[in-house]
This record gives sequence, structure tokens and C-alpha cells, in this order.
Amino acid sequence: MKSEKVKVNNGWKETSLGEVAVFNYGKGLPTENRKAGGVPVYGSSGITGFHSEALIDEPGYIIGRKGTVGSIHYSNKPFYPIDTVYYLTKQDIKCDFRFFYYLLQTLGLDKLNFDSAVPGLNRETAYSLRITIPATESEQKAIAAVLSSFDDKIELLRRQNKTLESIAQTIFKEWFVNFTVKGEKLKVNPKTGLPEGWRQKGLDEIADFLNGLAMQKYPPENEVDVLPVIKIRELKSGITGQTDKASKKIAPEYIVDNGDVLFSWSGSLDVVLWCYGKGALNQHLFKVTSKKYPKWFYYFWILEHLPFFRSIAQTKATTMGHIQRHHLSESLAAIPDSDFMTFADSKISPVFEHIISNNSQIQTLSKLRDTLLPKLMKGEIRVKDF
Repeated sequence: MKSEKVKVNNGWKETSLGEVAVFNYGKGLPTENRKAGGVPVYGSSGITGFHSEALIDEPGYIIGRKGTVGSIHYSNKPFYPIDTVYYLTKQDIKCDFRFFYYLLQTLGLDKLNFDSAVPGLNRETAYSLRITIPATESEQKAIAAVLSSFDDKIELLRRQNKTLESIAQTIFKEWFVNFTVKGEKLKVNPKTGLPEGWRQKGLDEIADFLNGLAMQKYPPENEVDVLPVIKIRELKSGITGQTDKASKKIAPEYIVDNGDVLFSWSGSLDVVLWCYGKGALNQHLFKVTSKKYPKWFYYFWILEHLPFFRSIAQTKATTMGHIQRHHLSESLAAIPDSDFMTFADSKISPVFEHIISNNSQIQTLSKLRDTLLPKLMKGEIRVKDF
């Protein structure tokens, strides 16, 4: 691979990736050999499970070698990298540890795949990449501090959202599943098993479940009028450099926006509040909406039935696990009378709106960080006093 000529800024130096870092091979750990524990096991797609013992007893970076080539992950605690990844710890890096993380983001490692049979990142190819970095560790630290300030705020908002969702879900379960309000059981009709004035409906009666399109049938016509394709992978990872693109010329109902409820009914079953901007809804995903019931109501009812849906999917031994629409009909939701719904909505909707607002802030911060990242790492923007 021929390296491009790189521009060297004043106070920076040109070198190669191999001169500042050592990529270590992970170690195989088949699923059947893993023992119950809290140590995260990392593959190229991220955490693939847990084990009782760590291979690496300190924080480190994990880089996809096979499979999801060039993916970059960070473990802030002891971890076990398997044989589809490389890993690096502080002793393997000859520059500031945090700075190196951001440097990795700019190298395009996901594009260094030269194995046509099985996607693979060759270590020597990665080592040969020419890079420029600040000559002093103090400037490296200053750059990392700027970028880390964004990531720290994003992480704070994400933790806050987890807490808010946990609070809202606890309230939901108490009121709509356990029929308990302020520690007191609601009076239940012995014939229906529901509080007086309540009724039951299938999930497909309280919300519309729109299945996505086969987006490969809507390829981009140019590089401008495109949307990222939201597949099952994007529910967890968001929009990445490996996300497919589709034409914007699709029916508006198949365009996803922040705050939409997405439910993967096939493969890895999950339900999420989308927070990564506009995208095109791919097949195997439902966009869930309702003209009658608030978003939190159908979101938490899907979440309540998710263990049941996953158990169904696990029985599909010969095909990719999935559920069918009749399973939505068979999964019931307790519908309160209008007064109780109004009361519940006044308590839970503000929490949900706070979550969506936080997600919007995360998007804004992420875009600003991603705009600054290449400029700071190339020295096009210098940190004050350097």
C-alpha cells in the first residue's frame, strides 16, 4: 500500500503508525468455554459476551481485525479480546493514551481490507500508515482534552437517559402491570382481572407497526440526495462509516427521525428510541407510531413483551429468529380509562420528552465533535497556547 504524502505543521512530526503503537493479537475464547462473570469479551463488533477471567488486566483499545474490520472500541476496565481483534494498552502506545484514541478515529482503518474471502485488517498494512502528530505530549493532551470534553458530556447525558428511562419504566410497570399507585392496589374486577373501567387490546391495536423497505432497491442517485439506511446494526451502533446509503426518493412514512420508536422484529430483537438523525427504514424493522396513545405507552408495552418475543425468535432454529404479526395481536396491553391515562401522561410524558431532548443534545455534541476531530488531528485548528 502506497502512503500519501502528509503535511507537517510547525511543532508536529511525521511518523508511521507502527512507530507509535503495537497491535497485539487477541486470543480465541469459544462461547462454550466462557464461564459466568463480569469481564466483557470483545470481538470486532464490540462486546460479544462475558467471562469470569480477563486476558488484559487494565483498560485498553480494541480494533477489529476480522469481521467488522477497523472498528474501534474502548474498555475502561479489564477485558478479554478474542482472536478477531487487536488490542492495545497504555504500554503499547508511544503518545498520549487518550490522544491515540482520537488519532485512531481519523485513520480509516475500516477501509484497509485486502482479504476478499474474509474481511481482514493486516497489521503491517496498518503499521505503514503515515501520520503526523504533535511533537510534544502536552499538545497531544490538550487536543485530547478538547475532544474528551464532548465525549464526557455525551456520556453524562446517556447515563442520565438510562436513569430517566429506568424511573419511567418502573412507574409504568407499577401502574399498568401491577395496578399499584402510590403503594396501593387499584380495585380489580375479578372477571376481567383489570381495574374497573380498563380494557385490553393487542399491541397492533394501540399502535401501527410499519415494516421497512428492502433499501437495496432504492440506491442513491447521487452523493447528495441520500439517507443512511437504518438496519438492525444501526440500532446499537448508530450511523457509521459502514452504514449503507439509499435515495431520499422514498415514501415519507419510511423516513425515520429522532424520537421515533424502532422495533427490530427479526434477528436481534430490540426496541429503541432512535437518536441518530434522519434515516431510511430498512426491512426487518418496524417504525411504531400511534394517533391515539402517547409514545411512552406503546414503547413500554413493547418493552414489557420483549422477553416473550425473544423467546419466540430463539425457537426458529433453522431461520433467522423472528416474530410474526399475529404475535403482536396476541400480546395484550392494559388500557386505562381516560382520566387515568391523562394522569399517567402528565407524569411520564415529561420524563420521555427529557430523554428525547437529551438525545438531541447528544446529536448536536457528536456532530460538533466530529467536525472538530479531523481539523484538530491534522493541526488545521490548534489548541490555544500551541
